[in-house]
Amino acid sequence: MLMGDRTNDLAMRRTEWAEDRTLLANERTFAAWLQAGITSVGLGLGFQALFKSVEPTWLAKTIATIFILIGVLVFISAFYNACDILRRMKSHSAKPLPRRNLGIITFLFVLGSTALTIVLWLL
Repeated sequence: MLMGDRTNDLAMRRTEWAEDRTLLANERTFAAWLQAGITSVGLGLGFQALFKSVEPTWLAKTIATIFILIGVLVFISAFYNACDILRRMKSHSAKPLPRRNLGIITFLFVLGSTALTIVLWLL
């Protein structure tokens, strides 16, 4: 029976390592989604900078705002998806970012994008 216990232990360790790899991949995926959101916000800013002299001015601002809002939606979606994975998986050896840290990062990106939209409309 010793061989069976050893086999079970190895199988459990492989499962634990797979869960840890999944949690670490979740962090990389969260970072990639944040990058996609930042890209959308950057597109909005670039669009506004490129077409700010176009009349009516509200048109360029509206299109820029749409891109910024898409970025905000991407930030929020990334947060909820990352938290869902954290909720379902158990960490063994790896130390993933806590949900609180993911929330703070997401909140700061949303806050910055919102402030950027307000400034965009005040200019």
